[in-house]
Amino acid sequence: MTIINSVLGPVDTANLGTTLMHEHIMTSTIGIPQNYPEVLERGYMRHIVDGLKQARAGGIDTVVDATTLDLGRDVNILAKASHLTGMNIITCTGWWLEKIRFLPGVSIDNLTRGFVREIKEGIAGTDIKAGILKGASDMAGVLPEEEKVLRAVAQAHHETGIPIMLHSYAPGQVGRQQIAIMKEESIPLGRVKIDHSNDTTDLEYLFWMLDQGCYLGLDRYPGTGTSPLARTKTLKALIDAGYKDRLCISHDWSLARHVDKNSHIGTRQIRGKMNPYDYLYINTVVFPQLREMGVSDTIISRLLIDAPRNFFEGV
Repeated sequence: MTIINSVLGPVDTANLGTTLMHEHIMTSTIGIPQNYPEVLERGYMRHIVDGLKQARAGGIDTVVDATTLDLGRDVNILAKASHLTGMNIITCTGWWLEKIRFLPGVSIDNLTRGFVREIKEGIAGTDIKAGILKGASDMAGVLPEEEKVLRAVAQAHHETGIPIMLHSYAPGQVGRQQIAIMKEESIPLGRVKIDHSNDTTDLEYLFWMLDQGCYLGLDRYPGTGTSPLARTKTLKALIDAGYKDRLCISHDWSLARHVDKNSHIGTRQIRGKMNPYDYLYINTVVFPQLREMGVSDTIISRLLIDAPRNFFEGV
């Protein structure tokens, strides 16, 4: 039993149930809902509530929202959504890829103190506390400002015990750099999850990260580039190799977002063609594929339960 922070208060890991470990309730730009709601999807709150209710009815109990401040995190929207739907929502602290503009020379210590405050005291003047830390690096590898965030995330972990999720670029094996920094910061790698790992089918790389002790976020379904079926074949290979208890499956899917007509995923119609099932794509598409590949119902029924609980409990 471990008590962690949800947006509506403490929750026992024994009550997490079926958990999606990397989603986005809404992605936007900082302050858009308060300042320019006109540019959001019309009825965005209804889309959020409907999507979460559908997920709840389909057996999802908990969603980890991976939306950092620079991706438009709004904890009041998350709390309202949780209250209206009964979905456990866990929010994060940390930073994504956007450089920390307007804060030249920001120190690792200052970042650490901010992250710790959001875990221990609350976010943006509320009593809503983060339940997970997030850092990020992408195609360019670990850039200098991103390294600051990674080290601040590590130091905040030492002070709070909160686990760490890392946005990574699997085709470039950026996880190797991130893991090296976590080791330098003396982080137990069982408290680290390397996300977007199913953007590659390179099993040698994935096995290497698992052998370091990390969890893997296989959290881009249906994803782009690598096909959904190839992602599921990779998942099957990792299950067969005995790693099912450290595989966190999810979608990296936004229920609502800022609308940009020039974006290939900006409209609800286009997004609906990509993924008509929202947070139930895994249940609807991936699990039947696994059954056809010979994975037992016993294993499938635990995939969204055991690894997330183990991760939060530090098993």
